[in-house]
Amino acid sequence: MEKVKRIVLIGASGFVGSALLNEALNRGFEVTAVVRHPEKIKIENENLKVVKADVAVLDEVADVCKGADAVISAFNPGWNNPDIYDETIKVYLTIIDGVKKAGINRFLMVGGAGSLFIAPGLRLMDSGEVPENILPGVKALGEFYLNFLKKEKEIDWVFFSPAADMRPGVRTGRYRLGKDDMIVDIVGNSHISVEDYAAAMIDELEYPKHHQERFTIGY
Repeated sequence: MEKVKRIVLIGASGFVGSALLNEALNRGFEVTAVVRHPEKIKIENENLKVVKADVAVLDEVADVCKGADAVISAFNPGWNNPDIYDETIKVYLTIIDGVKKAGINRFLMVGGAGSLFIAPGLRLMDSGEVPENILPGVKALGEFYLNFLKKEKEIDWVFFSPAADMRPGVRTGRYRLGKDDMIVDIVGNSHISVEDYAAAMIDELEYPKHHQERFTIGY
């Protein structure tokens, strides 16, 4: 298998996207950062190209993805967006179609924790434990994965669910990976730093172990 060198990163200026951008550049990847507001990206790096594009438009997605070895998406329409549920699903369907149109096979998606099981048969998003203000966005990611992505057979996708609590921290390189069950520590907390999440995502990019499936992370 040819080594991945050139990647497209959608949503590169956001909370998770910027951590992924730093990790990918630090590891020598050539990154095309796709954003709505290029001025938000302050990094200067010879391996970085910043492109403004509307990923809700199929042809714009296909154009920015052409020639890449893989596409990572950290797209989020904004947690305060009143239409976050509909926009998340609609735009992700467009992104998938654009990736296919560009002829890219490998697609890595920043998933959500909502579709992880917290007990047998009970997913986090159905547990009543997710705050109401973020529930539409959490459900959108979970239902996109369950209802659309899991049925996708044309491309080699991966949906990487973070721990329930992901925040800025340090890159420890010490974490556990799992599949569909939320990873919790000895006292029952599910947490990860965004830096460790980014490290694990770029590991998956560089040394693929998951194909057409979800995986997750936690301490």
